[in-house]
Amino acid sequence: MAKSSRLTPDVIEDYTRKGYWRPETLTDFWERNARVYPEREALVDSRFRLTWRQGNLLADRLALGLLELGFKRDDLLAVQLPNSVELYLLRLACEKAGLLCVQCIRSLRHREMEHMLGDGEARGIVIPWKSRGFDHWEMVQELKPHLPHLKHVFMVGDSLPPGAVSIETMLETAVEEKYPAGYLRRTKCAYSEFSLVGHTTGTTGIPKMVELTIGGIMYLTRLHNRDIGLTRDDVFGILGPAVHGPNIPAYFGAAQEAAKIVMLEAFDAESALRIIQKEKITATGVVPSILALMLEHPDLEKYDVSSLRVAFCAGASLPYRIAEAAERKIGCKLVQFYGAVDAGGIATLSVTEPAEIRWTTVGRPYPGNELKLVDENGKEVGPGEVGQVMTRGPTNDVAYYRDPEATRQAWSPDGWCHPGDLGRWHAGGNLMIVGRQKDVIIRGGQNIYPIEIETLLHAHPCVASVAVVRMPDPVMGEKACAFVVPQPGCNFTFDDMISCLKSHKIAAYKLPERLEVRDSLPLAGEQKIDKKALEKQISD
Repeated sequence: MAKSSRLTPDVIEDYTRKGYWRPETLTDFWERNARVYPEREALVDSRFRLTWRQGNLLADRLALGLLELGFKRDDLLAVQLPNSVELYLLRLACEKAGLLCVQCIRSLRHREMEHMLGDGEARGIVIPWKSRGFDHWEMVQELKPHLPHLKHVFMVGDSLPPGAVSIETMLETAVEEKYPAGYLRRTKCAYSEFSLVGHTTGTTGIPKMVELTIGGIMYLTRLHNRDIGLTRDDVFGILGPAVHGPNIPAYFGAAQEAAKIVMLEAFDAESALRIIQKEKITATGVVPSILALMLEHPDLEKYDVSSLRVAFCAGASLPYRIAEAAERKIGCKLVQFYGAVDAGGIATLSVTEPAEIRWTTVGRPYPGNELKLVDENGKEVGPGEVGQVMTRGPTNDVAYYRDPEATRQAWSPDGWCHPGDLGRWHAGGNLMIVGRQKDVIIRGGQNIYPIEIETLLHAHPCVASVAVVRMPDPVMGEKACAFVVPQPGCNFTFDDMISCLKSHKIAAYKLPERLEVRDSLPLAGEQKIDKKALEKQISD
């Protein structure tokens, strides 16, 4: 059974007794909606418009189809798809079948995928054949000799290569006719278990997989629904990658209120504005870079986006100018929420809060959670002082999947977690995030860890020394800049750097977007490169 590797039965019972966690799952809400609102639209993309009844039936077919192929309780299925109805249904189907689903962002490549599929002993993977010019099938074929547990490669789309299993065929096959009504109730996950496995990147840039307990995430999104006043008349738009934190409320929260979900397969500003107008989207989740691109679109005023009343913002810090411009030009209210894949939900805000609070703070702890700011000795800091964020409670329900040592290092024995951020208390009792303790670069909500890039560049024969630092960007928030000292007699160019990194088949978002060649790098002390000085050079 996919029980949390960190939370004890006593802790889960305590959360349940106090009413934070309820014995309900996403499957329960889909089945309720299929009974109560069978013909109301539930799930929409460019190819499908499904009612609650249709969506629930198709998820059943996928769940039963996976079980018929030999998937067993707690087997791992990796899914690397663009936003789509199939993506949502596969997540739901895994919960119904008692399987684990790890949704991988589309930009991960050989290096990251081999690690995740291997460490998780994934039994199957779902991919498109090609997406944005990249051949996912070819990648999986290259990785398969190193992945003895990978037995099935599933594919979406109308055409597929020999050996792939068609998801469309599974959706069209009435396999449910072979089973008694309610058959999947004996296999579905319980609220105290986890089915969805998130992923992030560790300090070396290699992805870490994270257990997302159903009870905690259902509680978290129930509170989000409360904070924005979500009802079944709302339309929740997923405009950016569905794997990202801002879209957690859509995936887990919308079904609790029977609100419709609309998915945009691939983001660009015009497509986002068009779908908001067409589907009359009322709520969405975004990272700040998505907002910036929409606001800067030259035809913004040609689109009627007046239906959009609220946008969750997470994944990166929200620049004040973007928040102000979004509310003025689009007319929706922005609500920040704060958390991390490997820490859970930490703080949130209500749409009823004043704009200044919503734009500059991340709010208060979720009910039942504890949050404190401590200095380097673990002592709580005073009002207005900056400290490390520490959190624990019913929304901090995660643990590292199959990595007890990383879990032990990240959480104290009494449940406290440090997500790596620095903050201070606002006068009104809300939390303000002032920076990251480590030097992680957050590009449009995606983390870049400099040590990974530096290690790969150090292997180039022309590189003597390298430091990768953040540089400000008005759209992405931050981008990566590489400072390089070449070996004597070598000429190291931007194209050389990109070619070197691409040869390691890393994700494209990790590639530095600026190169500065220097004769030497400033030092802090005798050996450590002074990255703050380098950041100042490119910020001035």
